[in-house]
Amino acid sequence: MNNSLKKSLPLYTFILPTVIFVLCFMIYPIVYNIIVSFQDLTIKNLNTGGSFIGLKNYVDIIQSEKFFIALKNTFIYTFACIFFQVVIGYLLALFFNQDFPFRNFFRSILLLAWMTPLVITGTLFKWLFDVDYGVINYLLMNIHLIDNPINWLGQESTALTAVIITNVWVGIPFNMILILSALQSLPGDVYEAAKIDGANKLQIFAKITLPLMKPTLFVILVLGIIYTFKVFDIILIMTGGGPVNATQVLPFFGYEQAFVNFNFGASGAVASIILLILMCISLVYLYLIKKEESS
Repeated sequence: MNNSLKKSLPLYTFILPTVIFVLCFMIYPIVYNIIVSFQDLTIKNLNTGGSFIGLKNYVDIIQSEKFFIALKNTFIYTFACIFFQVVIGYLLALFFNQDFPFRNFFRSILLLAWMTPLVITGTLFKWLFDVDYGVINYLLMNIHLIDNPINWLGQESTALTAVIITNVWVGIPFNMILILSALQSLPGDVYEAAKIDGANKLQIFAKITLPLMKPTLFVILVLGIIYTFKVFDIILIMTGGGPVNATQVLPFFGYEQAFVNFNFGASGAVASIILLILMCISLVYLYLIKKEESS
């Protein structure tokens, strides 16, 4: 054993627990799920193992009408949530970037929405959107925006909107904190020079703030898309995928295949499709980051 290896060996021991954790709890489940997606694994042969059936699970899933409903709802849910979370989070970050009394207190209060477990948040908003005694219907009727209570979670036209509103409320504080941290790290002398040159607020935002914030916004968008795309708990608690698949999304569709239909091979195929979509999004992000760094 040479001297360089002797010196580096203790360093590798520090990352060994992390490597073991990643292999056991990340790499192995992903590889096992991909293997299962090519098998006819159901509750009947769970102990003995399923036989290899190639791409049949993927073909059956893609030919299912519910798959395309879930795919459409997932993209609508994801991009609607990300859009409103980032826009409202950015506006709140600009607001909290100003100096005013009790700024830190109000910022901490807003973080409670993000810190609250999604089980509690989903249950809370299920009550708020209730058709009989929900606060939201009560307020809308009192300000005369509606004449009759809306069955938010019980009809196809409003169920997905209600779930989107719930997730937007959860994600705004997280986006606000990240954007606020980026805003506070921007160099102040650049803004002072722009003001001396006579630039207005819109020009300062377009020519200085937005370009400097671009790396942070890229990270926020990618993390937000990945986190939102795999939504499950809010859907389970608030609607259970209904009514009539109005809130059916890919992760919940995979859950139904595994724990309602007990078709674990089909569930593995759905999970692999989700993984493939998220990998494509990550590759686009890496490409944009590389292009930004080289320019």
